Amino acid sequence: MDVFEAVRTVLAVRRYQERRVPPDVVRRIVEAGRLTASSMNGQPWHFIIVEDRDTLRRLGALAHTGPYVAQAPLAIVVAIEKTRFAVSDASRAIQSMVLTAWSEGVGSNWVGFLGLTGVKPLLGIPEPLDVLAIVPFGYPARTVGRGKKQRKALSEVAYLERFGRPFA
Repeated sequence: MDVFEAVRTVLAVRRYQERRVPPDVVRRIVEAGRLTASSMNGQPWHFIIVEDRDTLRRLGALAHTGPYVAQAPLAIVVAIEKTRFAVSDASRAIQSMVLTAWSEGVGSNWVGFLGLTGVKPLLGIPEPLDVLAIVPFGYPARTVGRGKKQRKALSEVAYLERFGRPFA
């Protein structure tokens, strides 16, 4: 799948098959995050790969906006250094991981946005770092319609040279 096709068709997945994500696919997902560009090449991210069922259940209990983490076969917890561009940089890395996973048939969804302090002691994350997100991954439990998105028309969000001047 090419990049535009992944962007065009990716959807949030919150229910997963019990099937394990193969190690080579997990590695590609994590590498996609690692290889993402960052401001001044700061790379302010740390990725904790979680596959242990008990730990996934505990993460699901801590993630109030995403208890479905507990049913995923894999989650990647993204911790960040407290730098000026860390949230932006790590958000880019998460999107790279989500799109790479999708291109392999693996669904995901972003859970949380900071405020996940209970995750730090569970995973041994050092105090100077913040937990930005938990991203569960897995094969969708049901068929997901690719590309069936409800989005505003391009003419409502894109302008040429000045705000309000139609792009298309």
